[in-house]
Amino acid sequence: MARRLVIDENITLDGVVENDGSWFDPADDSEQGRQLAEVTQQNAAASDAFLVGRITFEEMREFWPKQIDDKTGVTDHLNRVEKYVVSRSIEDPKWNGTTILRGDDELVSQIEELKSRDGADIVVAGSISLSQQLLQLGLVDEVRLFIYPVVAGAGRRLFTDEHNIRDLSLAENRSFKDGVVLLRYTR
Repeated sequence: MARRLVIDENITLDGVVENDGSWFDPADDSEQGRQLAEVTQQNAAASDAFLVGRITFEEMREFWPKQIDDKTGVTDHLNRVEKYVVSRSIEDPKWNGTTILRGDDELVSQIEELKSRDGADIVVAGSISLSQQLLQLGLVDEVRLFIYPVVAGAGRRLFTDEHNIRDLSLAENRSFKDGVVLLRYTR
């Protein structure tokens, strides 16, 4: 069965995905954090590959492998799955199970080739520029948005004026304690 490409983002009410540390903590151990971690683990179980851009990859490589008592399950998941990083500058990823994709003019064919393989979902998280590019190229099969009841006022947004996406269908909506909402859209 061919794989799907899924964007999984934490986002504010005003569309900001850039996290300044004030509205989203990936290692949150509150009741809400545990609820969200449970959903994240369910989503992770449906994936066997992780796709990110260079900046997100470097941030994650410096954080997740060093977590000793990770109750979220993210560390175990990331160490287990295939990781793909789109980068022109990384030569040695220094994280087992990582393949470097050079992108550029070959990004569409590289992603289509990954999607054509047997396996589970390929998940993109963070990686704002890469996510925008994948949406623009029509390569995304599902978008999962964890919407936080916060208005950031400033920061990078997932959807820009260049996006004219009209073929999304709501597949799920779920609310969590303290107001976070999951909206899942498929193409």
